[in-house]
Amino acid sequence: MTKYLNKWVQEDKLKKHNTSADEISKLFRIVDRDLKDAGLQGLSADRRFITAYNTALQLTTIVLRAYGLRTNPNKAGHHRISIDALPEILGSEFQDLTDYFNSCRIKRHNCDYTSSGEISDKEASEFLSEVEKFKNSIFTWIKEKYPLNNPFL
Repeated sequence: MTKYLNKWVQEDKLKKHNTSADEISKLFRIVDRDLKDAGLQGLSADRRFITAYNTALQLTTIVLRAYGLRTNPNKAGHHRISIDALPEILGSEFQDLTDYFNSCRIKRHNCDYTSSGEISDKEASEFLSEVEKFKNSIFTWIKEKYPLNNPFL
């Protein structure tokens, strides 16, 4: 475990967790549902963006759970921790995506709690496209991490 992951465990922001194929499967079903919903053109761009964000967050949850960790929902900042754990678990090549997801996290917060109509259709579509690519990366990572008798797929 990396220095940051250990620190977050010590701070009780992350907890050790034993996952199961059933748990990962259920999370992937949420991902598939939200990807479909985020692609609905009849929804506002804000709602499509928020749904795409939820998809990204579920994918970060899958990464954490497959790695043997989970966030503590009773601690503030669990969305941020989920996202920030990506390069710690998947490697530094995910830092740019982590930064992008964190900027989207702030926009999602504003859409849900403070304003409306600030997300364009183009921005929602671009975010959805990035999340779909991320899902493919997670599938590849799980196949590589658990190559024999993959319990998760």
